Amino acid sequence: MKITIERAALLRSLGHVQSVVERRNTIPILSNVLLRAENGELSLTATDMDLEIVESVPADISRPGSATAPAHTLYDIARKLPDGSQVELDATGDLLTLRSGRSQFKLGTLPVEDYPQMAGGDLGHRFQLTASELKMLVDRTKFAISTEETRYYLNGIYVHATKPKAAGEAQMLRAVATDGHRLARVEMALPDGAANIPGVIVPRKTVLEVRKLLDEAADLIEVQLSDTKVRFAFDSITLTSKLIDGTFPDYERVIPVGNDKALEVNPKDFAAAVDRVATISTEKSRAVKLSLDRGVLTLSASSPEAGSATEELEVMYDASALEIGFNSRYLLDITQQIEGDGARFKMADAGSPTVVQDIADGSALYVLMPMRV
Repeated sequence: MKITIERAALLRSLGHVQSVVERRNTIPILSNVLLRAENGELSLTATDMDLEIVESVPADISRPGSATAPAHTLYDIARKLPDGSQVELDATGDLLTLRSGRSQFKLGTLPVEDYPQMAGGDLGHRFQLTASELKMLVDRTKFAISTEETRYYLNGIYVHATKPKAAGEAQMLRAVATDGHRLARVEMALPDGAANIPGVIVPRKTVLEVRKLLDEAADLIEVQLSDTKVRFAFDSITLTSKLIDGTFPDYERVIPVGNDKALEVNPKDFAAAVDRVATISTEKSRAVKLSLDRGVLTLSASSPEAGSATEELEVMYDASALEIGFNSRYLLDITQQIEGDGARFKMADAGSPTVVQDIADGSALYVLMPMRV
């Protein structure tokens, strides 16, 4: 294989694929990126056996062929080459030679035939989302994905089509994530072709890799889905991932319906006040207490080491007095998702879950468990 390619094009594609490659690998070939040159394009493939990303980029091909090379090393070299430079990649035997200007690097390669290929299989369900729709689904839920490996079925976003509960109710595409302390649920109009999709759990790593790519993505994202795999295709990138093999809990059961104490607050003012008061809270609990009375919210935090802090906010609240505590980090994560000027907290008592919504946008709903303070 021998090709010449612009440094910017190589760097951009390597940047996309190398982040899939784990820094520490027990299988050496998984540290490499597969380079395949044919038909005027260089195709780059990276995988960790659960997630595979393939990107094609135009290149001047002198000799078609393929090779594998260390992904992070190749990316670091491309990153440090001067802007506007041309890069020549020449693979012969078990060496890949990279030349650019007066620089030359020789990298060890591993056999192409050892490179694992993700079995394609039939991904029978197809639908399209705009980049902004997919961003919205991901951004409003990803913060609530669990990182606890023992409850592996919570380590992703659950995506499914809703079942209408009443005649005339429209089906929606819904994304849900929870870590047991908080829950995020967001929905949008069901795209054409998604009516019969299975409920699937898209792993956290896949969610984060897709999200990174969306900032540069064209408007339409093609999504293909089966019971075991999901594929996202846009521009010249195809990302295929295994799904989490598990059953997502019945999240509807944890969304309270009878909460009768409503607090309305400006989310930006509220978040800023929580952030200030939380400076005093202990690193471990990050607890902030909300004391509510008619028209007034008092935020407070204290710790044996740092002292105490309080701040008052004018709010819309006319129910009976209530004191309730929350993890300040969780409060901030949720209020940061609210883009409108009003957030509504619906509470029952100090020990029951609270529902949070954007007053102007009913597509997202958040549930937050309180804590003792």
